[in-house]
Amino acid sequence: MKKTFRDKIIQKYKELNNRNSLLKYPFFMVMVVVLAFYHFGWHLALNKKRYVSIAFTLVFFMSSCSFSFAVFEGQASFINAQEAHDVVVEDSDVALADEIEIEPDESMMQEVEKTIKEYNDTEEIENMDSYTLDDILEITETYAVEGETGREEKEEIVFDSSDWRLVLVNKQHPIPEDYSFNLGVIKGSMQCDERIIADLLAMLQAAKADGISLAICSPYRNLDRQEMLFDKKIKLYMGQGYSYMEAYKTASQAVTIPGASEHQIGLALDIFSDTYTSLDEGFGDTPAGKWLAEHSCEYGFILRYPEGKEYITSIEYEPWHFRYVGKEAATIMTSENICLEEFWDKYL
Repeated sequence: MKKTFRDKIIQKYKELNNRNSLLKYPFFMVMVVVLAFYHFGWHLALNKKRYVSIAFTLVFFMSSCSFSFAVFEGQASFINAQEAHDVVVEDSDVALADEIEIEPDESMMQEVEKTIKEYNDTEEIENMDSYTLDDILEITETYAVEGETGREEKEEIVFDSSDWRLVLVNKQHPIPEDYSFNLGVIKGSMQCDERIIADLLAMLQAAKADGISLAICSPYRNLDRQEMLFDKKIKLYMGQGYSYMEAYKTASQAVTIPGASEHQIGLALDIFSDTYTSLDEGFGDTPAGKWLAEHSCEYGFILRYPEGKEYITSIEYEPWHFRYVGKEAATIMTSENICLEEFWDKYL
């Protein structure tokens, strides 16, 4: 009977043991290692189909998990990093909804455009406080308009990404978890970051001096109110026959996703006039809308969602929505016709 490799190894060990050779001890250790690999190799050879199947299953499972992880992680970077806390975008299937490109038919698109243009919300103005400059000054001291004369010209302005005035908040950059600020009262229940009130009132006064009567509404909103407004938009579109995913996608173009709204950090507010009270694209063609587009930068405010920048901001043109960024940054953004996202790419 032909001896196997295993039998030969064992026989050799017995011969050394019978001769009481000192080589039997190191040989024993080598024999154990060799036989272990020998049996392991035979085990793999006899079960190779099983292990190939297991390996294929593991590779498929890992690749599937990696793809799923990438889908959800892609939403977080705008931010980026900047992107996670209680934001709806970063949780569950809602985040995925924002990544899906939906191609509705022509009639659906016409209805979407009509609805977005009708986003005033007139109902929003009616249901919340809104005040003109005269209303505000009944209980607020008069703020003198600061001119630019007498200010030293700086050869170069260096911007800091940690500057609270320049914090980037959008779908990809949710509000940082550690972001904090103090609310100041404009009037009644209307509040905003207390650090912008002086410049806000100075802007309203300057507009009035030029014959433009401005009114503000919807400055600071807490998370609950933002969620209510966003859910309301989703229900509106679903009531028109949209699926949830379609409604979510369309709603996010008109109302900022909760947790990623500048209203929640007290730096944004909606502005209209006593002659045009609807928050829609038509406001941009009014004397008030034109005055704000030209002069708001002098008081540290920018038109946050300008026309032609929708592909960057992911928000429809909103000539009534203004955001405080400070006078230096606002002047640059207005003169160069860039939005806040482009400013970050260029200067921060």
